[in-house]
Amino acid sequence: MEYRTLGQTGRTVSRIGFGGAPAGLKNYLRPYDPADRRQRDDFQAAIRTALELGINYFDTAPGYGGGISEQIFGEALADQPADHLWLATKVGPCGRDDVLRSLERSLNNLHRPSIDLLQIHGDTISDQMAADMLAPGGMISGMEQARRDGMVRHIGFTSENMNGAVETLIASGRLETMQIGYNFLFQHPYEPTRPFGCMLQAEAAGMGIITMRTTTSGLFQRWIRQIRPDDAFDYTPALIQFVLSNPLVDTALIGMRSPAEVRQNCAFCDDLDGRIDLDEFHRRYLAQP
Repeated sequence: MEYRTLGQTGRTVSRIGFGGAPAGLKNYLRPYDPADRRQRDDFQAAIRTALELGINYFDTAPGYGGGISEQIFGEALADQPADHLWLATKVGPCGRDDVLRSLERSLNNLHRPSIDLLQIHGDTISDQMAADMLAPGGMISGMEQARRDGMVRHIGFTSENMNGAVETLIASGRLETMQIGYNFLFQHPYEPTRPFGCMLQAEAAGMGIITMRTTTSGLFQRWIRQIRPDDAFDYTPALIQFVLSNPLVDTALIGMRSPAEVRQNCAFCDDLDGRIDLDEFHRRYLAQP
């Protein structure tokens, strides 16, 4: 397994992380029910397989099934020492006191007295939302209090968008990590030929960079089927390798539900020959042979 130091946290994390949305959300991307004990057991077996193969980054949220994802991770990781893991969860935009209440519920679900990373669970964060979060007595002050109290070690934010609010949160210097959507279809956080993008800004600020939707949440595959309905080729390795080829990505999250998926994706991560030169990839007007 390949590892990176996550920004200025000083902590080492696996290059691919275990995404928790598929654990708690019913029929997320494909048929699945977390209330089905057999399927839940398979998911927990996948988590244990990930540990055996060197994955140490696990990302969940109370929003994934009303705490169900956190509970599944908590059960699967219950016997693992904290220093063997990087465990992250989230809290939706809220007030200072609500942060602490949400975190207490998350710690109870995860069977942990503390976790490594608490993130703002952002979809689209507006300029006003960012201003409110950063204001005295705002949401981020609650996250900082949780860090001072030893409930979390580090704090960060997630976002589906690259907008002015994201730039504001990066520039504040108060958050240590950024989780952003980035993949072969959605490359807006990183445009190296300009250069432009929030990943470059986060790197300059010393933040750890986590990416989500590594395999495009199935959109690339759906697009291919629109133009080639009979195409049975597995594009997963290429999609993963594209994200891992980006030198700014510390950890790329992948949703997995079975031990077989975990083994397959770890093998892709270990295949360093599958990486590409992104500068060459983005160079325009190449002469044709």
